[in-house]
Amino acid sequence: MQLIDIGVNLTNPSFDGKHQAVLDRAYAAGVCQLVLTGTSVDGSELALQLCRELDESGQRLFSTAGIHPHSASDWNGDSARQLLALLKEPGVCAVGECGLDFNRDFSPRAQQEKVLEEHLAMAVDLQLPVFLHERDASQRLLEILRDFRDRLPAAVVHCFTGEKKALFSYLDQDLHIGITGWICDERRGTHLHPLVRDIPRGRLMLESDAPYLLPRTLRPKPKNGRNEPAYLTDVLREVAVHRSESEQDLAAHTTACARAFYGLPVLANIA
Repeated sequence: MQLIDIGVNLTNPSFDGKHQAVLDRAYAAGVCQLVLTGTSVDGSELALQLCRELDESGQRLFSTAGIHPHSASDWNGDSARQLLALLKEPGVCAVGECGLDFNRDFSPRAQQEKVLEEHLAMAVDLQLPVFLHERDASQRLLEILRDFRDRLPAAVVHCFTGEKKALFSYLDQDLHIGITGWICDERRGTHLHPLVRDIPRGRLMLESDAPYLLPRTLRPKPKNGRNEPAYLTDVLREVAVHRSESEQDLAAHTTACARAFYGLPVLANIA
């Protein structure tokens, strides 16, 4: 059984000095390929650097390049140039993390929207998929996407935590949906249980978003409270239950979906 983690924040300081051990545990759990999330120019450069240092084969680790909406205020005249250069590098497979966050509003909303449009324009020019962040901003995100969607090859709303209306609106725009350990949280994620059944095959992907969103179903829980890609199997298990699918079937079609979305190679000689 193979799994692909479409979003792991391996550049997070909590992983410093532990990268190889974290990857070894992921591989042992069946997470055979991982996409490292870039959330700033520096972070995107570091994500690519880690891919090159930790995966000489170029077959297992890939990265994205983008600026998170929390940091949209950091956008300057050099940002587009720097990101464009990164996005042309081998191993960088998507534009993002980019999007809108009207929950915390760490950057002004107008600036978030401007920076999102810059990312989408780059994705169109380079014909790369987009890794999207959205919180409390689904309607505005859909409005902005509508002007670009026909020219974008693909886009995924990562860590989907929204309601049915938002989900169906995203699916209507032919977007992919990323599900995380949020679905394992009995305090705030139970509304996702009936919704994941409505995500068609070929549109659903799984992600850890590590070190965040440790699955609350995990037993035993790690003492450090840090999520890891190896724990993606708990997300798989929970989603499988609510889709009435076997874990093997769910793993097969979400992995095929992620591989097609990012253009990742098929790994031979891995069960």
